[in-house]
Amino acid sequence: MNLLKEFLLEDKCSYLDNKKQTSHYKIIEKCSATTCQDLVERGYRRFGQMYFRPICAECNECQSIKIEVDKFLFSKSAKRVLKKSKELSIVLQRPTISKEHLHVFDKYHKHMHEKKGWDFNPSTPEHYFNSFVNGHEDFGYEVLYFFKDKLVGVDLIDILADGISSIYFYYDPDFAKYSPGRLSLYKQIEFAKRYDKKWIYLGYYVEGCPSLEYKAEYKPYLTLDGRPSEYEEFHWFKK
Repeated sequence: MNLLKEFLLEDKCSYLDNKKQTSHYKIIEKCSATTCQDLVERGYRRFGQMYFRPICAECNECQSIKIEVDKFLFSKSAKRVLKKSKELSIVLQRPTISKEHLHVFDKYHKHMHEKKGWDFNPSTPEHYFNSFVNGHEDFGYEVLYFFKDKLVGVDLIDILADGISSIYFYYDPDFAKYSPGRLSLYKQIEFAKRYDKKWIYLGYYVEGCPSLEYKAEYKPYLTLDGRPSEYEEFHWFKK
């Protein structure tokens, strides 16, 4: 592992209106799977070579949560989503970049801009590569969803020793009938059950943030206690 840079950044909160956010960043070259696991277990997220977590002094709304895989039961609704997905084909591979990736990525974010008011700026190959391809080392993967030969969804994940860290998912809104957001998570859980992984690390749950509140629906889940450093013990608890 080579720690290239470490810094704090204060900016507009990504999740709640009228709030500031202070984040701790680590830029790590050639990060090992063990170090990635250690950071994820302590509430860090990964984009490319960048590991980060919020450390706001007066706010604890960002709660790191993880699904307890062996106790998760697929509902009738979940089973219907999985059954419908048989019309799609799925490929698991190392992260890549293509014109199709960028097209679906921009189409998704433009749709979310119109639907939910997300900021939208067309992506560039450099930005996409740095965020989702670079830094995958030997633990990062993408799950590609195809309808016939058409790319319709991309799920970025890290497969760690004890679970799957869910990084980012985007899809072609023309294929919303497949419930792609739910489907991608159900497929992660299926994979974890098949390969005896204990957890799905879902990132942050923030009450009052429409883009993140859905995570509380996937039960049972555990919540990280506090913001332990990589040199401290950590504890996940059930609410």
